[in-house]
Amino acid sequence: MAVNLTPNAIAAIIAGDVNSKPLVQVLDIKLIAATAQPKERYRLLLSDAVSSQHAMLATQLSDRVKSGQVRKGSVVQLIDYICTSSQNRKIIVVLNMETIILECEIIGNPKSLVESDSTAQKPLPNSSLDHSTRVSNNRFNAQNPGQSVQSFPPTVQPPYQPPPNYRNHGPMLKNDAPARIIPITALNPYQGRWAIKARVTAKGDMRRYNNARGDGKVFSFDLLDSDGGEIRVTCFNAVVDRFYDAIEIGKVYLISKGSLKPAQKNFNHLKNEWEIFLETTSTVELCLEEDGSIPRQQFSFRPISEIENAENNSILDVIGIVISVNPSVPIMRKNGMETQRRILNLKDGSGKSVELTLWGEFCKREGQKLKEMIDSGSFPVLAVKAGKVNDFNGKSIGSISSTQLFIDPDFPEARGLRNWFDRGGKNVASVSISREIMPGGSKNEIRKTVSQIKDEGLGRSDKPDWVTVKATISFIKTDTFCYTACPLMIGDRQCNKKVTKSGNMWTCDRCNQEFEECDYRYLLQAQIQDHTGLTWVTAFQESGEEILGCSAKELYLLKYEEQDDDKFGGIIRSRLFNQYLFRLKIKEEMYGDEQRVKITIVKADNVNHSSESRYMLDLISKFTR
Repeated sequence: MAVNLTPNAIAAIIAGDVNSKPLVQVLDIKLIAATAQPKERYRLLLSDAVSSQHAMLATQLSDRVKSGQVRKGSVVQLIDYICTSSQNRKIIVVLNMETIILECEIIGNPKSLVESDSTAQKPLPNSSLDHSTRVSNNRFNAQNPGQSVQSFPPTVQPPYQPPPNYRNHGPMLKNDAPARIIPITALNPYQGRWAIKARVTAKGDMRRYNNARGDGKVFSFDLLDSDGGEIRVTCFNAVVDRFYDAIEIGKVYLISKGSLKPAQKNFNHLKNEWEIFLETTSTVELCLEEDGSIPRQQFSFRPISEIENAENNSILDVIGIVISVNPSVPIMRKNGMETQRRILNLKDGSGKSVELTLWGEFCKREGQKLKEMIDSGSFPVLAVKAGKVNDFNGKSIGSISSTQLFIDPDFPEARGLRNWFDRGGKNVASVSISREIMPGGSKNEIRKTVSQIKDEGLGRSDKPDWVTVKATISFIKTDTFCYTACPLMIGDRQCNKKVTKSGNMWTCDRCNQEFEECDYRYLLQAQIQDHTGLTWVTAFQESGEEILGCSAKELYLLKYEEQDDDKFGGIIRSRLFNQYLFRLKIKEEMYGDEQRVKITIVKADNVNHSSESRYMLDLISKFTR
């Protein structure tokens, strides 16, 4: 059965014609074994019955080879493709194609195209084909795409279709020759000249680093184009100086002359296997006219109930109603620097709620705004772009450098959530996936009794021990429950060192400054006990607020300014002999010349009796097996 491939299609493509839709045959398929590639890629050998040429198959088409939709001998129609140079050789990159005949004998006697002779080959005019054959073939293509040989007419000639609308959008400034604008999804390392037009959806802070090569600086930003393609762009050192101030979130740019490298998925959550690295020769041009075809942001929201089964450290989008916002507290990082942390809670219509932890500047900006809205009685909608899943003591979401927060955004998902909440969702109970103790306990949770802390020598190794203890508070020291702290900021963090009063002024030896008002921070010492024994523990700012239900300043003023001993004593007594789940950090520290084990309350949660019952039943079942 004779099949006519598009005459001289290979020569025309090599010569630069990428606007037609030729029929070609697949002579060979090979998997490219490259360990640096995050996805499999296939190399094809294409033929027009006279000439053959190697082609790269875009990764989004790899499944067609795996599923058998494209095989050796298949006749395919090239829908979208480009021709580029790689190591002084021409190569076709196939971005989209359709299988016309799945299996077919090799057509003609194709030979490898000699590029120097390609311009001498002229495509045959359409009139050289029989008119009735063209009509028959067109009708087949329209009515029976992808059918096998049995019902296929004797000859095939594809109809003419106009090129995709993203081609030939003109040159970019500062380029010596026009660079063709292509979709982000079409980018690959085998292209020569390219340009993309996209909107900046996120911009990271400039970071400094030090490694074996020396000091440096780096920043990244994310792009989104009109086809929904996303990609991250990274700049180093001198390139940072060129582009950091020029890049603004929400603006549209024309970008070209960058290099593509495999995306580092540990740090890059975008659905693209490549990253763009800008160089000193790269161009970034701001588009002065707004392009309405490019969306401002792209979300893939996950219901909170699905986050419960999400992988640890995975990046996802979530939207919910903010139902509570905790105070911002200082946290000491491993590098010795202090940062801010603020925890809030989200709920949605899935019947679940989740903790969202904000870090750094998020605590002061969006975190403070959300706190003020909650305090005023409103419950805002919050959309989180690129939150990181954490499975420590349940599942929670945390902010990272590329996270974006949108308060009461105006899009359908937010309006639907607001409508659900106002029509009764506010009163619907939700189960937290962050603090619920699942049967058998979280995989990161180690349950101990009070006596086991001493009997097992916890805290005496090089690293601290983290355990959970169910216990009650039997005694709270009330003479030194807080200390006066420095409220001054050192960069982006609060000093928090103990200050002394001199006359009407407070003095910080660390900051070497005086100020009229100080801060008050918990340094709460208490005894906790269970059925096995008791021990002393220390609770700092956040855990102190969780236990006593008010700030250290409020309690200090009540005791020393208002001198209301009855009310002060009532607050302390109301916390005694209540049962808590204490998350404890146990570490041996030096006090003078003596080593002592220090036990710090990191978290104090009221016991959820439903979850605790499931935990106890699971323990019983393990002992009775």
